[in-house]
Amino acid sequence: MLSTSRWLPFEKPLQELEEQIRSLEEYTASHGIDRSEKIADLREKHATLSAQIFSNLSAWDKTLMARHPNRPYTLDYVRMIFDDFIELHGDRRFGDDPAIVAGVGRLSEQTVMIIGHQKGRDVKERQFRNFGSARPEGYRKAMRVLELAERRGVPVISFVDTPAAEARLEAEERGISEAIASSMALMSRLRVPIVVTVIGEGGSGGAIGIAVGDHIAMLEHSVYSVIPPESCASILDTFGRDGSRGHEAAPALKLTAEDNLRLGIVDEVIPEPLGGAHRNAVETGELIKASICKVLPGLQALPVAELLDRRYNKFRRIGQFVEG
Repeated sequence: MLSTSRWLPFEKPLQELEEQIRSLEEYTASHGIDRSEKIADLREKHATLSAQIFSNLSAWDKTLMARHPNRPYTLDYVRMIFDDFIELHGDRRFGDDPAIVAGVGRLSEQTVMIIGHQKGRDVKERQFRNFGSARPEGYRKAMRVLELAERRGVPVISFVDTPAAEARLEAEERGISEAIASSMALMSRLRVPIVVTVIGEGGSGGAIGIAVGDHIAMLEHSVYSVIPPESCASILDTFGRDGSRGHEAAPALKLTAEDNLRLGIVDEVIPEPLGGAHRNAVETGELIKASICKVLPGLQALPVAELLDRRYNKFRRIGQFVEG
């Protein structure tokens, strides 16, 4: 069990059990009375209840999990998965955007280029990272690294974790829509393999701006959608144009990893440790690394023309359906 200061609403029964266990352990230590049998019983109940809760999460529960403040972010996984990471800064046009990190590193002795959204832990860092909402210069920085990957003939690893791209006036003035579109266009024709993992929130164009890849995976408790649930609820009459009804909109958006796999939008769901990635970040990092290492050799073995055809056809198929 991991002691955490941030409990989600559906975790309240687990919180109560952990508090009981902690209380008994403290009582045993201070009074010297053996309560190990009772503690073992509570731990067994905790394990059983955890399995029940986390195997039956709703779409809204998954959204809350994807946004958990203790959830690992891109730089956490970069430190766990890659060696000798060197971060690159700036778009050579306007400035640097801390909401997107980009650089070069080694994956099992192989050089790779890395891009990803980055959120912040505390108030100061969240403001610095703009809550993971990238600006135009962030996508243009990513494009610098993508072009470098192609020149060097090395694969790209992308981590997606954003509620959406920056939508304020300043971003519009600097061409946020053009930057996202250009990034998508570049990724669609890039002549090296691209492996994408949605690690938290995959929100709107802000997500797909660095998510056009050959293999797209989602962590079990991540979400991927055209719009955040609250924004969806705020603009649709179905939900009374009330953003507070995001929990009702979430199921309609089909945003869970299982939904996206079933609809053919992603290729793989990577399991998370019981309770979520924030309960065991190291194990989660190992699972992501294993996923990348499993698919990358096959992609690298493909002729460039076939790699590009497969990528093109993959995205052309998204959204196709048959009425019966």
